[in-house]
Amino acid sequence: MKKPELLVPAGSLEVLKTAVIFGADAVYIGGEAFGLRARAKNFSSEDMAEGIRFAHAHGAKVHVTANILAHNRDLEGARDYFKELKELGPDALIIADPGMFMMAREICPEIDIHVSTQANNTNYETFLFWYRLGAKRVVSARELSLEEIGEIRQRIPEELEVESFIHGAMCISYSGRCLLSSYFTGRDANQGACTHPCRWKYAVMEEQRPGEYLPVYENERGTFIFNSKDLCMIEYIPEMMEAGIDSFKIEGRMKTALYVAAVARTYRKAIDDYMESEETYRANMDWYRQEIAKCTYRQFTTGFYFGKTDEKTQIYDTTYVNEYIFLGIVQDLDKEGKAKIEQKNKFCVGDRIEIMKPDGRNVKVQVLSLTTEEGESVDSAPHSRQILFVEMSEPASVHDILRVAAASGQ
Repeated sequence: MKKPELLVPAGSLEVLKTAVIFGADAVYIGGEAFGLRARAKNFSSEDMAEGIRFAHAHGAKVHVTANILAHNRDLEGARDYFKELKELGPDALIIADPGMFMMAREICPEIDIHVSTQANNTNYETFLFWYRLGAKRVVSARELSLEEIGEIRQRIPEELEVESFIHGAMCISYSGRCLLSSYFTGRDANQGACTHPCRWKYAVMEEQRPGEYLPVYENERGTFIFNSKDLCMIEYIPEMMEAGIDSFKIEGRMKTALYVAAVARTYRKAIDDYMESEETYRANMDWYRQEIAKCTYRQFTTGFYFGKTDEKTQIYDTTYVNEYIFLGIVQDLDKEGKAKIEQKNKFCVGDRIEIMKPDGRNVKVQVLSLTTEEGESVDSAPHSRQILFVEMSEPASVHDILRVAAASGQ
Protein backbone atom coordinates (compact mmCIF):
# COMPACT_ATOMS: atom_id res chain seq x y z
CA MET A 1 0.00 0.00 0.00
CA LYS A 2 1.31 3.42 -0.96
CA LYS A 3 2.14 5.57 2.05
CA PRO A 4 0.24 8.89 1.90
CA GLU A 5 1.95 12.23 2.27
CA LEU A 6 1.24 14.13 5.48
CA LEU A 7 0.81 17.78 4.43
CA VAL A 8 0.91 20.32 7.26
CA PRO A 9 0.22 24.09 7.25
CA ALA A 10 2.73 26.75 8.28
CA GLY A 11 1.99 30.44 8.71
CA SER A 12 5.54 31.43 9.63
CA LEU A 13 9.12 30.19 9.43
CA GLU A 14 9.02 29.07 13.07
CA VAL A 15 5.91 26.99 12.43
CA LEU A 16 7.38 25.53 9.22
CA LYS A 17 10.40 24.23 11.11
CA THR A 18 8.14 22.84 13.84
CA ALA A 19 5.93 21.07 11.30
CA VAL A 20 8.93 19.41 9.64
CA ILE A 21 10.53 18.35 12.92
CA PHE A 22 7.24 16.95 14.24
CA GLY A 23 6.59 14.72 11.25
CA ALA A 24 5.36 16.54 8.14
CA ASP A 25 6.30 15.08 4.77
CA ALA A 26 5.42 18.42 3.22
CA VAL A 27 4.30 21.86 4.35
CA TYR A 28 2.18 24.43 2.59
CA ILE A 29 2.86 28.11 3.06
CA GLY A 30 1.83 31.47 1.64
CA GLY A 31 3.83 34.40 0.41
CA GLU A 32 2.93 37.97 1.29
CA ALA A 33 0.29 38.08 -1.47
CA PHE A 34 -1.92 35.91 -3.70
CA GLY A 35 -2.85 33.34 -1.02
CA LEU A 36 -6.13 32.91 0.85
CA ARG A 37 -4.74 33.67 4.31
CA ALA A 38 -3.78 37.33 4.06
CA ARG A 39 -4.05 37.69 7.85
CA ALA A 40 -1.54 34.93 8.55
CA LYS A 41 2.02 36.09 9.16
CA ASN A 42 3.03 34.54 5.85
CA PHE A 43 6.50 34.44 4.34
CA SER A 44 8.84 37.08 3.00
CA SER A 45 11.08 35.97 0.15
CA GLU A 46 13.97 35.58 2.60
CA ASP A 47 11.94 33.45 5.01
CA MET A 48 10.56 31.37 2.15
CA ALA A 49 14.07 30.68 0.87
CA GLU A 50 15.21 29.65 4.36
CA GLY A 51 12.11 27.54 4.86
CA ILE A 52 12.63 25.70 1.58
CA ARG A 53 16.28 25.04 2.48
CA PHE A 54 15.31 23.76 5.94
CA ALA A 55 12.54 21.50 4.63
CA HIS A 56 14.69 20.04 1.86
CA ALA A 57 17.56 19.42 4.31
CA HIS A 58 15.13 17.35 6.39
CA GLY A 59 13.63 15.47 3.45
CA ALA A 60 10.38 17.45 3.32
CA LYS A 61 8.70 19.40 0.52
CA VAL A 62 7.27 22.93 0.39
CA HIS A 63 4.08 23.86 -1.45
CA VAL A 64 3.28 27.56 -1.91
CA THR A 65 -0.27 28.87 -2.14
CA ALA A 66 -1.28 31.27 -4.90
CA ASN A 67 -4.96 30.38 -4.72
CA ILE A 68 -6.82 33.70 -4.79
CA LEU A 69 -9.57 34.13 -7.37
CA ALA A 70 -7.72 36.82 -9.29
CA HIS A 71 -9.08 40.10 -10.66
CA ASN A 72 -7.47 41.99 -13.55
CA ARG A 73 -5.59 44.19 -11.09
CA ASP A 74 -3.87 41.12 -9.62
CA LEU A 75 -2.38 39.69 -12.78
CA GLU A 76 0.75 41.78 -13.31
CA GLY A 77 1.76 41.33 -9.68
CA ALA A 78 1.09 37.62 -9.95
CA ARG A 79 3.34 37.39 -12.98
CA ASP A 80 6.19 38.98 -11.02
CA TYR A 81 5.45 36.70 -8.07
CA PHE A 82 5.71 33.56 -10.18
CA LYS A 83 9.04 34.79 -11.55
CA GLU A 84 10.23 35.17 -7.96
CA LEU A 85 9.00 31.69 -7.03
CA LYS A 86 10.81 30.26 -10.03
CA GLU A 87 14.08 31.41 -8.44
CA LEU A 88 13.14 30.18 -4.95
CA GLY A 89 12.28 26.69 -6.17
CA PRO A 90 9.38 25.34 -4.07
CA ASP A 91 8.15 21.86 -4.89
CA ALA A 92 4.62 22.86 -5.90
CA LEU A 93 2.23 25.77 -6.35
CA ILE A 94 -1.37 25.57 -5.10
CA ILE A 95 -3.64 27.42 -7.54
CA ALA A 96 -7.42 27.76 -7.98
CA ASP A 97 -7.85 30.31 -10.77
CA PRO A 98 -7.47 29.05 -14.39
CA GLY A 99 -5.74 32.27 -15.46
CA MET A 100 -3.24 31.99 -12.63
CA PHE A 101 -2.76 28.32 -13.54
CA MET A 102 -1.85 29.10 -17.14
CA MET A 103 0.45 31.94 -16.11
CA ALA A 104 2.31 29.64 -13.69
CA ARG A 105 2.64 26.97 -16.40
CA GLU A 106 4.16 29.56 -18.71
CA ILE A 107 6.59 31.16 -16.24
CA CYS A 108 7.72 28.22 -14.10
CA PRO A 109 6.81 24.97 -15.89
CA GLU A 110 9.36 23.04 -13.84
CA ILE A 111 7.31 23.54 -10.63
CA ASP A 112 4.40 21.15 -10.07
CA ILE A 113 0.94 22.68 -9.90
CA HIS A 114 -1.68 21.47 -7.42
CA VAL A 115 -5.26 22.61 -8.01
CA SER A 116 -6.77 24.09 -4.85
CA THR A 117 -9.99 22.94 -3.22
CA GLN A 118 -11.25 26.46 -4.07
CA ALA A 119 -11.64 25.28 -7.67
CA ASN A 120 -14.67 23.13 -6.68
CA ASN A 121 -13.22 19.78 -7.71
CA THR A 122 -16.21 17.49 -7.25
CA ASN A 123 -16.04 14.95 -10.09
CA TYR A 124 -13.59 12.90 -12.12
CA GLU A 125 -14.12 14.92 -15.33
CA THR A 126 -12.92 18.03 -13.48
CA PHE A 127 -9.86 16.10 -12.28
CA LEU A 128 -9.21 14.98 -15.86
CA PHE A 129 -9.64 18.56 -17.14
CA TRP A 130 -6.87 19.81 -14.84
CA TYR A 131 -4.70 16.78 -15.61
CA ARG A 132 -4.86 17.53 -19.34
CA LEU A 133 -3.73 21.09 -18.62
CA GLY A 134 -0.72 19.79 -16.74
CA ALA A 135 -1.75 19.56 -13.08
CA LYS A 136 0.23 17.15 -10.93
CA ARG A 137 -2.37 17.00 -8.15
CA VAL A 138 -5.98 18.04 -7.51
CA VAL A 139 -7.36 18.81 -4.05
CA SER A 140 -10.82 17.35 -3.61
CA ALA A 141 -13.73 19.57 -2.61
CA ARG A 142 -14.64 19.15 1.03
CA GLU A 143 -18.22 18.27 0.07
CA LEU A 144 -17.15 14.89 -1.31
CA SER A 145 -17.68 11.57 0.44
CA LEU A 146 -14.99 8.92 0.60
CA GLU A 147 -17.07 6.84 -1.79
CA GLU A 148 -17.02 9.67 -4.34
CA ILE A 149 -13.28 10.17 -3.91
CA GLY A 150 -12.76 6.43 -4.40
CA GLU A 151 -14.65 6.55 -7.69
CA ILE A 152 -12.63 9.56 -8.84
CA ARG A 153 -9.42 7.69 -8.01
CA GLN A 154 -10.53 4.75 -10.17
CA ARG A 155 -11.33 6.98 -13.17
CA ILE A 156 -8.21 9.15 -13.33
CA PRO A 157 -4.62 8.29 -14.29
CA GLU A 158 -2.48 6.79 -11.55
CA GLU A 159 0.07 9.60 -11.84
CA LEU A 160 -2.55 12.28 -11.05
CA GLU A 161 -2.46 12.70 -7.28
CA VAL A 162 -5.48 13.24 -5.03
CA GLU A 163 -5.17 15.44 -1.96
CA SER A 164 -7.90 15.64 0.68
CA PHE A 165 -8.33 17.33 4.02
CA ILE A 166 -8.01 15.09 7.06
CA HIS A 167 -8.14 17.59 9.92
CA GLY A 168 -9.02 21.19 10.74
CA ALA A 169 -11.63 23.92 10.49
CA MET A 170 -14.57 23.50 8.14
CA CYS A 171 -16.00 26.39 6.11
CA ILE A 172 -19.74 27.04 6.05
CA SER A 173 -19.56 27.93 2.35
CA TYR A 174 -19.30 25.58 -0.60
CA SER A 175 -15.64 24.72 -1.13
CA GLY A 176 -14.70 27.83 0.81
CA ARG A 177 -16.26 30.32 -1.62
CA CYS A 178 -17.95 32.94 0.53
CA LEU A 179 -19.19 36.52 0.21
CA LEU A 180 -20.26 37.08 3.84
CA SER A 181 -16.99 38.70 4.84
CA SER A 182 -17.02 41.01 1.82
CA TYR A 183 -20.65 41.97 2.47
CA PHE A 184 -20.18 42.74 6.16
CA THR A 185 -16.70 44.26 6.22
CA GLY A 186 -15.52 44.83 2.65
CA ARG A 187 -12.82 42.18 3.10
CA ASP A 188 -13.08 39.53 0.40
CA ALA A 189 -12.59 35.91 1.47
CA ASN A 190 -11.78 34.94 -2.11
CA GLN A 191 -8.94 37.47 -2.09
CA GLY A 192 -7.50 36.12 1.15
CA ALA A 193 -8.98 38.60 3.63
CA CYS A 194 -11.78 36.60 5.32
CA THR A 195 -12.93 37.97 8.70
CA HIS A 196 -14.73 34.66 9.50
CA PRO A 197 -18.28 35.95 10.00
CA CYS A 198 -19.39 32.30 10.13
CA ARG A 199 -17.96 32.26 13.66
CA TRP A 200 -19.96 35.29 14.86
CA LYS A 201 -22.99 35.28 17.14
CA TYR A 202 -26.33 36.07 15.46
CA ALA A 203 -29.83 37.11 16.49
CA VAL A 204 -33.17 37.35 14.63
CA MET A 205 -34.75 40.67 13.58
CA GLU A 206 -38.38 40.81 12.46
CA GLU A 207 -38.98 42.86 9.28
CA GLN A 208 -41.53 45.26 10.87
CA ARG A 209 -39.41 45.82 14.00
CA PRO A 210 -36.06 47.16 12.74
CA GLY A 211 -33.44 47.42 15.41
CA GLU A 212 -35.25 45.01 17.75
CA TYR A 213 -33.02 41.97 18.07
CA LEU A 214 -34.67 38.76 19.19
CA PRO A 215 -32.22 36.37 20.80
CA VAL A 216 -32.09 32.77 19.69
CA TYR A 217 -30.52 30.23 22.01
CA GLU A 218 -28.89 26.98 21.00
CA ASN A 219 -27.14 26.98 24.35
CA GLU A 220 -26.45 29.40 27.19
CA ARG A 221 -24.04 31.40 24.99
CA GLY A 222 -26.57 32.13 22.24
CA THR A 223 -26.64 30.93 18.64
CA PHE A 224 -23.89 30.43 16.09
CA ILE A 225 -25.89 29.24 13.12
CA PHE A 226 -23.02 29.22 10.58
CA ASN A 227 -20.37 27.74 12.86
CA SER A 228 -19.13 24.24 12.06
CA LYS A 229 -17.33 21.70 14.16
CA ASP A 230 -13.76 20.87 13.11
CA LEU A 231 -12.90 17.94 10.87
CA CYS A 232 -11.02 15.06 12.51
CA MET A 233 -10.37 11.76 10.70
CA ILE A 234 -7.77 10.28 13.06
CA GLU A 235 -10.03 7.25 13.60
CA TYR A 236 -10.47 6.66 9.86
CA ILE A 237 -6.96 6.44 8.43
CA PRO A 238 -7.74 3.03 6.82
CA GLU A 239 -10.80 4.41 5.05
CA MET A 240 -8.87 7.45 3.80
CA MET A 241 -6.15 5.21 2.40
CA GLU A 242 -8.60 2.76 0.84
CA ALA A 243 -10.19 5.68 -1.04
CA GLY A 244 -6.84 6.14 -2.79
CA ILE A 245 -5.94 9.56 -1.35
CA ASP A 246 -2.28 10.41 -1.95
CA SER A 247 -1.93 13.35 0.43
CA PHE A 248 -3.61 13.93 3.81
CA LYS A 249 -3.97 17.67 4.31
CA ILE A 250 -4.26 19.43 7.66
CA GLU A 251 -5.96 22.83 7.68
CA GLY A 252 -4.60 25.75 9.69
CA ARG A 253 -2.11 28.27 8.28
CA MET A 254 -3.11 30.68 11.06
CA LYS A 255 -2.52 28.17 13.86
CA THR A 256 0.25 28.21 16.46
CA ALA A 257 3.33 26.03 16.46
CA LEU A 258 1.84 24.08 19.38
CA TYR A 259 -1.28 23.23 17.37
CA VAL A 260 0.74 22.28 14.30
CA ALA A 261 3.17 20.14 16.32
CA ALA A 262 0.41 18.30 18.15
CA VAL A 263 -1.61 17.53 15.02
CA ALA A 264 1.41 16.65 12.87
CA ARG A 265 2.90 14.36 15.51
CA THR A 266 -0.39 12.54 16.11
CA TYR A 267 -1.19 11.93 12.44
CA ARG A 268 2.44 11.01 11.75
CA LYS A 269 2.28 8.25 14.34
CA ALA A 270 -1.18 7.09 13.23
CA ILE A 271 -0.09 6.78 9.58
CA ASP A 272 3.17 5.05 10.48
CA ASP A 273 1.39 2.67 12.86
CA TYR A 274 -1.17 1.72 10.22
CA MET A 275 1.57 1.12 7.66
CA GLU A 276 3.16 -1.25 10.18
CA SER A 277 -0.11 -3.09 10.86
CA GLU A 278 -3.76 -2.36 11.47
CA GLU A 279 -3.42 -4.03 14.87
CA THR A 280 -0.79 -1.50 15.93
CA TYR A 281 -2.97 1.36 14.71
CA ARG A 282 -6.04 0.09 16.59
CA ALA A 283 -4.02 -0.55 19.75
CA ASN A 284 -2.82 3.08 19.88
CA MET A 285 -6.20 4.70 19.17
CA ASP A 286 -6.66 6.00 22.71
CA TRP A 287 -3.29 7.79 22.50
CA TYR A 288 -4.27 9.44 19.20
CA ARG A 289 -7.58 10.62 20.64
CA GLN A 290 -5.95 11.99 23.78
CA GLU A 291 -3.21 13.83 21.89
CA ILE A 292 -5.42 15.30 19.20
CA ALA A 293 -7.74 16.61 21.94
CA LYS A 294 -4.82 18.60 23.36
CA CYS A 295 -5.00 20.92 20.33
CA THR A 296 -7.30 23.91 20.26
CA TYR A 297 -10.49 22.73 18.54
CA ARG A 298 -14.26 23.28 18.25
CA GLN A 299 -15.40 19.67 18.85
CA PHE A 300 -14.99 17.19 16.01
CA THR A 301 -16.91 15.92 13.00
CA THR A 302 -16.18 13.64 10.05
CA GLY A 303 -17.56 16.31 7.72
CA PHE A 304 -18.99 14.96 4.45
CA TYR A 305 -16.83 11.84 4.22
CA PHE A 306 -19.59 9.43 5.19
CA GLY A 307 -22.45 11.24 3.50
CA LYS A 308 -24.29 14.51 3.87
CA THR A 309 -24.04 16.27 7.19
CA ASP A 310 -26.89 16.81 9.63
CA GLU A 311 -27.52 18.78 12.79
CA LYS A 312 -25.32 16.41 14.78
CA THR A 313 -22.21 16.71 12.61
CA GLN A 314 -22.18 20.38 11.62
CA ILE A 315 -23.42 22.08 14.77
CA TYR A 316 -22.60 24.85 16.18
CA ASP A 317 -20.83 26.20 19.22
CA THR A 318 -18.40 29.07 19.27
CA THR A 319 -16.49 27.68 22.23
CA TYR A 320 -12.98 26.46 21.56
CA VAL A 321 -11.73 23.55 23.63
CA ASN A 322 -8.24 24.55 24.74
CA GLU A 323 -6.64 22.05 27.11
CA TYR A 324 -3.01 23.17 26.82
CA ILE A 325 -1.25 26.53 26.83
CA PHE A 326 1.75 27.18 24.57
CA LEU A 327 4.84 28.36 26.46
CA GLY A 328 7.56 28.29 23.80
CA ILE A 329 9.86 26.33 21.49
CA VAL A 330 13.35 25.38 22.58
CA GLN A 331 15.62 27.38 20.28
CA ASP A 332 18.95 26.48 21.86
CA LEU A 333 20.61 25.17 25.03
CA ASP A 334 23.18 27.14 27.00
CA LYS A 335 26.32 25.57 28.47
CA GLU A 336 24.38 24.69 31.64
CA GLY A 337 21.65 22.93 29.65
CA LYS A 338 19.02 25.62 30.18
CA ALA A 339 16.48 25.86 27.37
CA LYS A 340 16.36 29.14 25.44
CA ILE A 341 12.82 30.06 24.42
CA GLU A 342 10.82 33.01 23.15
CA GLN A 343 8.06 32.96 25.75
CA LYS A 344 4.48 32.84 24.44
CA ASN A 345 2.38 32.80 27.64
CA LYS A 346 2.97 33.43 31.31
CA PHE A 347 4.43 30.76 33.58
CA CYS A 348 6.37 30.77 36.83
CA VAL A 349 9.20 29.14 38.72
CA GLY A 350 7.76 26.08 40.44
CA ASP A 351 5.13 25.38 37.76
CA ARG A 352 4.74 21.84 36.53
CA ILE A 353 4.84 21.89 32.76
CA GLU A 354 5.34 19.42 29.93
CA ILE A 355 8.07 18.96 27.34
CA MET A 356 6.46 17.82 24.09
CA LYS A 357 8.96 15.86 22.01
CA PRO A 358 8.80 15.03 18.28
CA ASP A 359 9.12 11.29 18.97
CA GLY A 360 5.77 11.19 20.78
CA ARG A 361 6.94 11.48 24.38
CA ASN A 362 5.46 14.01 26.79
CA VAL A 363 7.88 14.61 29.67
CA LYS A 364 6.43 16.20 32.80
CA VAL A 365 8.90 18.54 34.50
CA GLN A 366 9.08 21.30 37.08
CA VAL A 367 10.40 24.77 36.29
CA LEU A 368 13.43 25.27 38.57
CA SER A 369 14.56 28.72 37.44
CA LEU A 370 13.99 31.43 34.84
CA THR A 371 16.73 33.76 33.61
CA THR A 372 16.46 36.70 31.20
CA GLU A 373 18.87 37.38 28.33
CA GLU A 374 20.58 39.89 30.57
CA GLY A 375 21.25 37.21 33.20
CA GLU A 376 18.60 38.38 35.68
CA SER A 377 16.79 35.67 37.67
CA VAL A 378 13.00 36.14 37.64
CA ASP A 379 10.14 34.31 39.33
CA SER A 380 7.69 34.55 36.43
CA ALA A 381 7.51 35.30 32.72
CA PRO A 382 4.64 37.77 32.18
CA HIS A 383 5.89 39.43 28.99
CA SER A 384 5.04 37.84 25.65
CA ARG A 385 7.99 37.26 23.29
CA GLN A 386 10.56 37.73 26.04
CA ILE A 387 13.72 35.62 25.59
CA LEU A 388 14.22 33.37 28.61
CA PHE A 389 16.48 30.55 29.70
CA VAL A 390 14.48 27.86 31.48
CA GLU A 391 16.01 25.37 33.90
CA MET A 392 13.84 22.27 34.32
CA SER A 393 13.98 19.08 36.35
CA GLU A 394 14.57 17.09 33.15
CA PRO A 395 16.63 18.18 30.12
CA ALA A 396 15.04 19.42 26.91
CA SER A 397 16.34 19.35 23.33
CA VAL A 398 16.32 21.88 20.53
CA HIS A 399 12.92 21.98 18.77
CA ASP A 400 11.07 20.55 21.80
CA ILE A 401 7.89 22.44 22.71
CA LEU A 402 7.04 23.57 26.24
CA ARG A 403 3.37 23.57 27.18
CA VAL A 404 1.23 23.44 30.30
CA ALA A 405 -2.21 22.02 30.96
CA ALA A 406 -4.68 24.90 31.04
CA ALA A 407 -5.97 24.00 34.51
CA SER A 408 -2.60 23.20 36.09
CA GLY A 409 0.58 25.17 36.68
CA GLN A 410 1.24 25.25 40.38
